[in-house]
Amino acid sequence: MTIFIGADHRGFELKARIVAFLRTQAHEVVDVGTYVPEPPCDYPKLSLAVAENVVKHKNSRGILLCLTGIGHSIAANKVPGAYAALCHSKEVAVLSRQHNNANVLVLGSNFMTEKAIVEIIKVWLATEFEGGRHLRRVKQVKAIEKKYMM
Repeated sequence: MTIFIGADHRGFELKARIVAFLRTQAHEVVDVGTYVPEPPCDYPKLSLAVAENVVKHKNSRGILLCLTGIGHSIAANKVPGAYAALCHSKEVAVLSRQHNNANVLVLGSNFMTEKAIVEIIKVWLATEFEGGRHLRRVKQVKAIEKKYMM
C-alpha cells in the first residue's frame, strides 16, 4: 500500500521512525515533509499535501503527526474525499476504518508512547471498511461535501 505521511516540527522525529517501520512492512511511503525540525513549520500545508495525495491515488492512505493532531484533522478534512480521523487508541483506530472508512490517520505525538502509536498504525492499516449500514452514512457525508463544494 502507498502511504503518504507528513508531520510538522512537533512530529518530525517520530515521523522518521514511523517511515522506517512502515518500510519494514513493505509499504511504499511518500514523505511530504517537513524535512527539518527547525524552524517551526505550518501544519496546514502538510495536511493538504497528504489529503490531496490520498484522494488522488486510489487504495492509498495517509498519516499525519503533530503535537495534538487537532490542527491536522481540521485541515485534512477540508479536502473533499479525505476522511481524517484523530485516533488515540487501537479501538478508535479500528472503528475509524470499519465504520467511517477513514483514509487519513492523525496522531498526536505528545499524548501517546511511540509503541502505542505503532500499534495504532498497525491495526488501522490492517482494518477494512465494513460497508453495510456504514456505507449509507459515509454516502451521507459525501453528500454534505458535494453540497458545499464550489
